[in-house]
Amino acid sequence: MQQTILAISGKPGLYKLVTRGKNNLIVEALDATHRRQPAFGSDRITSLNDIAMYTDTDDVPLPTILESMKKLEDGQKASIDYKKASADELHEYFTKVLPNWDRDRVKNSHIQKLIQWYNILIEAGITDFEDETKEEAETKEEA
Repeated sequence: MQQTILAISGKPGLYKLVTRGKNNLIVEALDATHRRQPAFGSDRITSLNDIAMYTDTDDVPLPTILESMKKLEDGQKASIDYKKASADELHEYFTKVLPNWDRDRVKNSHIQKLIQWYNILIEAGITDFEDETKEEAETKEEA
């Protein structure tokens, strides 16, 4: 998954970095609208590669969790409806994805957002969650 997939605090969904302006970034929504809009320095912008989730031992990077979801779902959209699922159903589903997740620090809303993001990425045709990260790491080691 590229560094160019972004989450912007206060704005729903995910965005792809298109270009950089003088004082902003131009991003494109990863939904059916593909609407482009500016994102400013005052917006809290985070690359999905920079996000991790808590476990009982170490934090697990988001691309690794998304890859685990892809294997669980055979590359299809999530089988659980994150909007209608109860807390117990969310916990049971997430335990299949990440067995040793920290039940104290990972909230239901985090699991819902993860499932929502996974579905957005699958719909947008972005399915190489870990592969590009490993390739980027290998390229950096060779340089």
